[in-house]
Amino acid sequence: MSHVKENDTVKVHYTGKLSNGQVFDSSEGRDPLEFTLGQGMLIPGFEKAVLEMKVNDKKTVVIAKDEAYGDVQKELFHEVKKEQLPQDMAPEVGMGLASKNPDGSENQFRVAAVNEDHIVVDGNHPLAGQDLTFELELVEIK
Repeated sequence: MSHVKENDTVKVHYTGKLSNGQVFDSSEGRDPLEFTLGQGMLIPGFEKAVLEMKVNDKKTVVIAKDEAYGDVQKELFHEVKKEQLPQDMAPEVGMGLASKNPDGSENQFRVAAVNEDHIVVDGNHPLAGQDLTFELELVEIK
């Protein structure tokens, strides 16, 4: 029976949990995740965990933050004056925001704090700074 190698395309069912056990993502009730290893589409630790698995293998792995979304970077926090926000916006902590760059691309932010005259936005990935646990089941190697 073959096992997963670099550049293979695979299908994987997964459940991702935080260290406190809270599920943050899962393929349960959906099609398995299909991806090709080595293309950098997933966090490095997830790809490494799938290597060498065989069809129907199941395992649980803990992926350190360095192999996931990295540390929280303080330089990705920015103050924005409320007068720069749309007038009808009522910012709340945790709210998602996007800003457009001159080239048309977007940056995603979350509101980290709301003050009287400004808000603080956080450009870090929501899972930055956290170790992640994944329950994996390899469904198919293409």
